[in-house]
Amino acid sequence: GHGVVPSTECSVGEVLDMGYVMARDTVTATVQIKNTSSMTLLFSVQLESLSPTRDRDRQKIPSFLTSSLQRTEIVGTQNYNGLSVFRVFPTEGKIEAGMSQDFVVTFSPDHESLYYSDRLKVLLFGKHTAHEIQLKGAARDHLMFVEGGVPLDVPVESLAVTSPAAPQEALEKGKAIFPESEKISIMSLLLLLEFVEGSAEAARAEITVGAIQSPQLAAKKAVEFSLDSGPELRRAGFELDGARGALERGQLRSIGVSWVPPADLQTSDPPLVSALLTVKGDITECYRVLLMARVVSAA
Repeated sequence: GHGVVPSTECSVGEVLDMGYVMARDTVTATVQIKNTSSMTLLFSVQLESLSPTRDRDRQKIPSFLTSSLQRTEIVGTQNYNGLSVFRVFPTEGKIEAGMSQDFVVTFSPDHESLYYSDRLKVLLFGKHTAHEIQLKGAARDHLMFVEGGVPLDVPVESLAVTSPAAPQEALEKGKAIFPESEKISIMSLLLLLEFVEGSAEAARAEITVGAIQSPQLAAKKAVEFSLDSGPELRRAGFELDGARGALERGQLRSIGVSWVPPADLQTSDPPLVSALLTVKGDITECYRVLLMARVVSAA
């Protein structure tokens, strides 16, 4: 007889990120698996969120408290309506030798969260794990989103209905800029820039501003953003690139921040300055951006 090893190729890597969508929207992505062996493969698909041991597995300390390398759980935020936020079709079947099978992954979040996640497992003959793919996605109630910096939040959703905490300084500054009738949401971002001692290159970091593509929104709706750069930033050695602009639905823009230590820098007192990032879409959001920099020795 002949021993044959089942082998497959997958069109995506270890992570499938569905990106940002509007809450209560639905988006899809396709994962293709090719049978590269000389035999017919029987497959089945499992989602970790539907595992019969999930409730038992949840009775443990969250990974963001026990591991410095992993912030989010394999199964993250799920829908309030009780349905899985991710769905996959087909869930079982067979792939003939040399043929491919397309799997349609659907992402349907019913509320705002940045930490939707699940794990897709493809099994052959009911027991051999051929592929494991981490599914990720984020949903917002509003048109725009901002990414970047050091995470300041806890990646576990609370059952309580809360509003973003805003430092009083940023709140007062936002109220001074915008009329009282305009809806304002204020949050915080931390950018950490590390300059390598003796390097000719500036330390760099980025903030990404995006506009979500959605049929829920008016076609002409644009997002405008600006990062306030006062003299305090320049005195501390910070420079901004692309600090203001506009983008249409589905577009991304990056704000670059660079830092070179000023000549009078006291290494015992690294600079910490703040700037106000204003993003205007269907509402106005303000981010208090904390810029922290330090000099590190070369490895």
